Amino acid sequence: MREWLPAEHPVWTLIDIVDTHLDTSAFHTGRRLGGVGRAGYDPDMLLTLLIWGWSKGMRSSRQIESACTDVVSYRVICAGDAPDHATISRFRKDNHAACESLFAQVLTLAARVGLGSLGTIALDGVKIASNASIGANRSAEGLKAAAEAESAKAAQTRAREIAAAAAAAHADVDASEDELYGEDDPGPGRVPAELADPTSRSKRIAEALAQIEAEDDAREKAARTAAEGHLERLDAGKSPAGRVPLTAQVAAAHRRLAREIARHEATEARYRQRADAAARRGGKPKGKVPVPVEDHYRVIAARTSVSKAVAKHSALERTTPTVLRRNITDPDSRMQPLRGGGWVQGYNCQAFTAEDGIIIATGVGTSPSDVTYYEKMVDKAVAAAAVIADNAPPQAEQPSIGIMLFDAGYCSIDNLDAPGPDRLIATGKSRTLEAAAAAAVATPVSDPAPAQGNSITRMAERLSTPEGIATYRKRSHIAETPFGQAKHNLGFRRFTSCGLDRATSEWSFHAAVHNIGKILTHLTAAPNAALA
Repeated sequence: MREWLPAEHPVWTLIDIVDTHLDTSAFHTGRRLGGVGRAGYDPDMLLTLLIWGWSKGMRSSRQIESACTDVVSYRVICAGDAPDHATISRFRKDNHAACESLFAQVLTLAARVGLGSLGTIALDGVKIASNASIGANRSAEGLKAAAEAESAKAAQTRAREIAAAAAAAHADVDASEDELYGEDDPGPGRVPAELADPTSRSKRIAEALAQIEAEDDAREKAARTAAEGHLERLDAGKSPAGRVPLTAQVAAAHRRLAREIARHEATEARYRQRADAAARRGGKPKGKVPVPVEDHYRVIAARTSVSKAVAKHSALERTTPTVLRRNITDPDSRMQPLRGGGWVQGYNCQAFTAEDGIIIATGVGTSPSDVTYYEKMVDKAVAAAAVIADNAPPQAEQPSIGIMLFDAGYCSIDNLDAPGPDRLIATGKSRTLEAAAAAAVATPVSDPAPAQGNSITRMAERLSTPEGIATYRKRSHIAETPFGQAKHNLGFRRFTSCGLDRATSEWSFHAAVHNIGKILTHLTAAPNAALA
């Protein structure tokens, strides 16, 4: 087989990487040793086959099975002994938990060959569909109805099976019981215990119902906490940043009205004091006579705000509240909004990418909002940077994170103020940032004052500088290129299994395959580079 492919073909390097440089013991734990039947396939060979297939956009076990007989590189990997698609699929399913450790090992290997440029790194998220239909979503009422229907269906099906078996095996007993009880009387007895056993579908429905109930409670508690915190800050005389919680809008509007009335009444009281003092002196008070409180423009604006808040709250109460839904095929997945419009049933997949294209950290979650993943992903990136620094070649400069780039989906005061490496987080759309930077260049300030306001204002001013906008322009290429490679070149648009854990391991495996591709390209482009 050495004559089938040239020595510089990357498949030989991949075989050497898996065989020599990766610890694949986790993939060997389920291997069958001894016993009857033919020997099992080598897990290292199956892992190499999966990596090679995924790197070529071939994620179907049946397609890989066919390639093992038709494509030379696949025949080389399996040494002409092609596994069937069931073996490939079973190996991938049974070893999903080992994929995260594989990602860490590949990252270490990438660092040893000199990859992992951490001067500029970027985080972004992409929505990947789960192995479930969006039409399988149900509300709490729908899940309860489905549970009842499933229970009735299971009972009917099981009852028919039991009745058919009993009729076939005990026809004579049935006849005697007909004579004893009559044809219309079922006679004494109980429902078989098997009828009470939940099916897999029933378990998923029950799990989805429990998730909805838990999320309902959590959402109500979070809304109440946010409203109370906002009103407390108002009562303390502070100006809360961010949007006013829906449940606090009416109360906040009333507080604003009361504050404006009190302010104007204080102004009137001061004017009366000046008028009394002037009258005693036989003169007139200084200043303009205050208008009646109901005619002051601030009070009028506050009353309008109260009316609008009350009307909005009433409209929300009249309309149907947001209905939580869960998928009965994959209860962990959620409906995710797409940037171009529409929805997908799936997960929000995060990836931190280095400037040279190496993925240094991954994560998968159910929240469609990127802002919630910031803290955990930054912690992973810092840990990955330590791994890369520990395994970098001796002659290479010790890498460290220079600056992190994020789009506006990660913008919040908490994320801007959080500890960690230096960062640029967009405060708006790219065209808005570019316009602000162009305006700042067109009207330069000779001696600019220090940025004032909260963290978002200061970040906006930093992004309007030539250095800030030039650095932020790197984000799109660094962060979004791996997603384009995954979805458009490799066809990774849907997970192959259900559940958050399996989605997490599958996304980690994809990142490991991505990084192995970068390693192979690097070794090809740099003849002097070698695996440690």
